[in-house]
Amino acid sequence: MTWSIIGDAIRLTLEGISRWAIPLLLVAIPLIGMIRKVKVYDVFVDGAKEGFEVAVKIIPFLVAILVAIGMFRGSGAMDWLTGALHPLLNAVGFPAELFPLAVLRTLTGSGSLAFATDLIKTHGPDSLLGRMAATMYGSSETTFYVLAVYFGAIGVKRTRHAVPAALIGDVVAAIATVAVCMWMF
Repeated sequence: MTWSIIGDAIRLTLEGISRWAIPLLLVAIPLIGMIRKVKVYDVFVDGAKEGFEVAVKIIPFLVAILVAIGMFRGSGAMDWLTGALHPLLNAVGFPAELFPLAVLRTLTGSGSLAFATDLIKTHGPDSLLGRMAATMYGSSETTFYVLAVYFGAIGVKRTRHAVPAALIGDVVAAIATVAVCMWMF
């Protein structure tokens, strides 16, 4: 078996899952609720009410993190950091163009989406760098945003191991993105 056959099989499997996942959930959840005699609509409305209450609680934390991100990007700190690490990144085989995306993704979803979109427009959607940008965007999390908003909403002041664990996950996602995209494309 060649690697291209394995890659094609993985791709076809993932395409099948992505094509049927949402329709299956849209049918399965209400059906299971009806079988268990749960008032699905009432439970849905209660969840929506709780979601609105949480949204109101997180607004101050959301504003704070968005201001901090704007200051980081506007100050030129990202450009300075990327320039300083460029030789090291090239030496280990990590595309330096992806480094700002890896950093921004931990901070903001919309900022990292804008950066990924610019990379894809510049290098093309079928280029290796474009595929890496899309994969990195989809395989990592807005760590600091999530921690600030959700921990702030419930009043957690000491995050203990959450920040290091989440950042390790983001580093692994970035490294895996480059490795898997190099392997598959």
